[in-house]
Amino acid sequence: MPRPSPLSTIGSLIVIAVVVGCAGAAFAYAAGWLSPGRLTPSRLVAALAPPGGPVAGHRRNHAKGICFTGTFEANGAGSTLSKARVFQNGSYPVIGRFNLGVPDPAAADGTARVRGIGVQITTPDGQEWRMAMIDAPFFAVSTPQAFYELLVASGKKDVPDAMRNFAAAHPEIGAFGAWAKSAPFTESYAEERYNSLDSFVFADGSGADHTVRWSLVPTAPAVIVSGDDLAKRPKDFLEQEITQRLASGPQRWTMTVTVAEPGDPTADPSKAWPDGRRTVDVGTLAATKIVAEPDGPCREINFDPTVLPVGIRTSDDPFPSARSAAYAVSYDLRTAEADAYPGAGAGAPQ
Repeated sequence: MPRPSPLSTIGSLIVIAVVVGCAGAAFAYAAGWLSPGRLTPSRLVAALAPPGGPVAGHRRNHAKGICFTGTFEANGAGSTLSKARVFQNGSYPVIGRFNLGVPDPAAADGTARVRGIGVQITTPDGQEWRMAMIDAPFFAVSTPQAFYELLVASGKKDVPDAMRNFAAAHPEIGAFGAWAKSAPFTESYAEERYNSLDSFVFADGSGADHTVRWSLVPTAPAVIVSGDDLAKRPKDFLEQEITQRLASGPQRWTMTVTVAEPGDPTADPSKAWPDGRRTVDVGTLAATKIVAEPDGPCREINFDPTVLPVGIRTSDDPFPSARSAAYAVSYDLRTAEADAYPGAGAGAPQ
């Protein structure tokens, strides 16, 4: 019997909302943000676990993924916004990971509403820019505390009104629910637009600051797949498709930076910025080679969004530092469980 479409019920949309929250990765307040005992990165990461518990040796979320290598070709235009070396005209090596916003590495690709990409760009002087992006245009909730409450509410299967009460207290989740219900699915990771959601500050050579968000806009045209057709696809169709596609040639995305104007909600990733904001195309990301994750270069990388080069820093958005704290917990857990990872041995993360 075909699997049900992931858009089939309102209940599934609630689960999707939780998954997309995870899609930015696990979020938690860093030490000191909340009083001791209320919320810690460890508690937040534990709340991400599915009913059967986490899958040992794997990321606590975005557990299913596949590595790639490639390049970032900077066109020099980004230097008007940031003095970061990565924006100077040139080619820089990339290690990345296509992934799904699910805690189960064996999940069927057609069941995941959220698709993501992790990217690490390295410049010749050894600086790194890491980012974790998803295909949603905005986040489900406005604060890390609200995200934790969302996880807790979604886990109360025996409390029928738990999610209804949460939505009443956090009406911003309605916009995300509408996106999850109506946004089309594509047939490939290569056809997705990936968004930073969080805002960061670019500092240019003159000392001026620019608060920005960025997106990776695909050059490949989107081929839309209906929910019914998606449910009939092979379990690993996204991994199979992207492997075959890159075997035929590189796949590219234009990195487009959007610059905030005064009054834009820079601290709230659940709110989109108004149309018409200045945008700058700063270069092209090219994925050139797929490598299965067990042997791939991305397996050991923690795509911590606070790993930034000189010229980029975090903004008043609380999520990047919250994500960093939880990413560290997730990384420590999965590396301690390396023996449980399939094919553990020489390829296990250290």
